Amino acid sequence: MKLKGIIFDLDGTVVDVPYNWNQIKKELKTQGEPILYFLSSLKEPERSAKWKLLEKYENKATLRAVLKEGMQEFLDFLAQKGIKKALVTNNSRKNVSYLLDKFNLKFECIISRESGLWKPSGAPLFAALKKLGIKREESCVIGDSHFDIRAAAEVGISKVFILNKDKKKFTSCHAEVFSSVKALKRRVEELILERK
Repeated sequence: MKLKGIIFDLDGTVVDVPYNWNQIKKELKTQGEPILYFLSSLKEPERSAKWKLLEKYENKATLRAVLKEGMQEFLDFLAQKGIKKALVTNNSRKNVSYLLDKFNLKFECIISRESGLWKPSGAPLFAALKKLGIKREESCVIGDSHFDIRAAAEVGISKVFILNKDKKKFTSCHAEVFSSVKALKRRVEELILERK
């Protein structure tokens, strides 16, 4: 089936952001749980205090974000080919808006954490497919972490592309790993051509 849409992750995928997740998780005392799930399970006033701490780290990192090399060309290429683009992130709408404005990026669908749908659940990806009006067989997922792989698997999206220089981290995963946007773009071009 023809490729009609791509679901992108944001941090570490579209943009490089200097997060120290180990330090953040340590300070929040997440006990190995995904951050958003952990924070939402807390009672007040601890919940608000820890949300504030997370937002402080996120805002600081967002200001230092840079667009991944080759990403603008890749997104322009997809627009020319008529491929729809969704952005699904566990980041806040405020930070998403800031980054989209800063780098002048356009997506047909944006799902941030305010939706209440968070990765590694497949729910935000399912919502993105619905919004784009495409089937899972007509889409692929581009991310940088195991959360993206798990979310795609839950929805049944078989084409998963990971942008990460550490290929060893993903050896046992059902995903193709690329160290650069340039290499990823070549792979997506192949996909578009073979599905015509």
